[in-house]
Amino acid sequence: MATWPINDEVSQVFPLYSRANVGEIFPNPISPLNASAGFQKNLEPGWRDAFVACRVWDDDLYDKSGVPITVLPAFGSYLYINMSLMRLFGVRVPGMSPEAVDLQYFGDMPGIPSYESERRDFDEDPAYEEQAGAWLMNEVLGATGLPEYDKDREDVLKIRRDRPDLTALSDQELRDRITSFDYILRPLFKRHIEASLKCGVGLGGVAQFSEAIGRPELSLVLVGGLGDVDSAIPSTRMWALSRAAQAPAVAAAFDAGVPGLLDRLHAADDPAVSAFTADLDEFLRDWDFRGPAEWEIRAKTWGTVPEIALGAIDNMRRVPDAEGPDTKNAARAAEREAAAAAIREAVAADPEATGQFAAVMNGAAMWMRGRERARTTAAMVIHEIRLPAMELGRRAFEAGHLDSADHVFMLFAEELDRFVADPASFRDVLADRERSYLELFDYVPPFVVAGEAPDLSTWARVDASEAVELAAGGEIQGVSGCNGVARGRARVLTSPDDPSALEAGEILIAPITDPSWTPLFVAATAVVVDVGAPFSHAAIVSRELGIPCVVSATQATKRIPDGALIEVDGTSGKVTILEDASV
Repeated sequence: MATWPINDEVSQVFPLYSRANVGEIFPNPISPLNASAGFQKNLEPGWRDAFVACRVWDDDLYDKSGVPITVLPAFGSYLYINMSLMRLFGVRVPGMSPEAVDLQYFGDMPGIPSYESERRDFDEDPAYEEQAGAWLMNEVLGATGLPEYDKDREDVLKIRRDRPDLTALSDQELRDRITSFDYILRPLFKRHIEASLKCGVGLGGVAQFSEAIGRPELSLVLVGGLGDVDSAIPSTRMWALSRAAQAPAVAAAFDAGVPGLLDRLHAADDPAVSAFTADLDEFLRDWDFRGPAEWEIRAKTWGTVPEIALGAIDNMRRVPDAEGPDTKNAARAAEREAAAAAIREAVAADPEATGQFAAVMNGAAMWMRGRERARTTAAMVIHEIRLPAMELGRRAFEAGHLDSADHVFMLFAEELDRFVADPASFRDVLADRERSYLELFDYVPPFVVAGEAPDLSTWARVDASEAVELAAGGEIQGVSGCNGVARGRARVLTSPDDPSALEAGEILIAPITDPSWTPLFVAATAVVVDVGAPFSHAAIVSRELGIPCVVSATQATKRIPDGALIEVDGTSGKVTILEDASV
């Protein structure tokens, strides 16, 4: 049986690991069931497959690591990305570099060991560099569509349409369903990581062209306002619902508060309410898998707790029409076209450079869309694992075998058969794991692990920060995530669970964001996050929704006073306190 909490081995050959990027989608510890039957079990081999598909090395490279989980280990049950392998990818892909990879994933975080400190004799390999070059030209810049990603979406939508009535399944059938999706989840994750790697190459190419003409600030403008980015779609649909919610009868239901709102909407005898509720029900069916930390099967989603989505819609009702996501996206799209025209004009005398720029722009946009499509599709499958596990837990709880239905997520996959046979025998061990699981939330996982994972007892505690709040005139220097300048009151949030906490026109200050934070971006004037990079979720969605964004703003959630008037310069990456919160 796997140990709990989960502490995987550290590779001495590929020794650098980071919470960068993975911390967005997995801000919390991974549950035992998700690690052994869902996310970690499938993303680890899928990521290995993706690197091989990109022609940068073959499967035998992983034998050098000496550990079974090389790419996505857990330390203290928090997931990490192997940045040594990401850097090696940067070494072997023409036009990339370890430093470019660092910028995309680490941003500007202090204390990151240099690539030179871990360089290996076999890193530079002309044969693999040649293979990677062909992959770059043919599969990254030369791609013309996303047929595999579209087929994945259709296959998963069919799984969702064909979902049986879980309440009618036997316990054994529920148990079998929990572990039945490896066949599709591993290749889904492979394509998600492939798209992420290709997207990174595209972003690097865009940055190089911007630097070459002396306009580095254009690099992020060139990948903003793309449209058809799946992670931004729920916000657009929520926006439409928020406009419909302004009808008097619907607004009256919302004004009575989010608790009980869904029941009131369904019970109302009013044509406008009925029409709104039908659209809402369709939205919740389509996006039932979305929610805070949605790739964790233990997490609550919009489908399991609709109040989370209803709170976001309620908040959007107060946002003026002129601040809608489509309007902002159109403005960003116009800026992108103007920036692209400027670069085309600068390289017009060089036909080869003109062609290369067109290919880079196409690749960056396509693989940004591909990355978010695969990510969203995989989240749908994770939900198909979540639902039978929830039903199995509900039954055990109602029968008195468990202290909480959520304790089912403290099982390891290898224990499922014994649990189905005798759930009561697991009551104490699962309750004990649940207690230790919740205690893990009190720790701050090290952002970087280099060579050795520090013991959990040495980790900083959430409540032990020594950060000092900034006064008027104070500044934080971060990294540009989306250009533009905005002023507003800071609203410091550590979770997206209560979207009503953010008022229209305020600036969202968050530790890190995953897709469930996206609806808050619509109401926000700008976004600032503690960690992240131009490749992170906060930056991508900000560019789609057209709001300034600063990432890698170290300890912004602790240093920026809640309610202070601040200025966010998304172009320079600077956040300035203009007035104290009390003013």
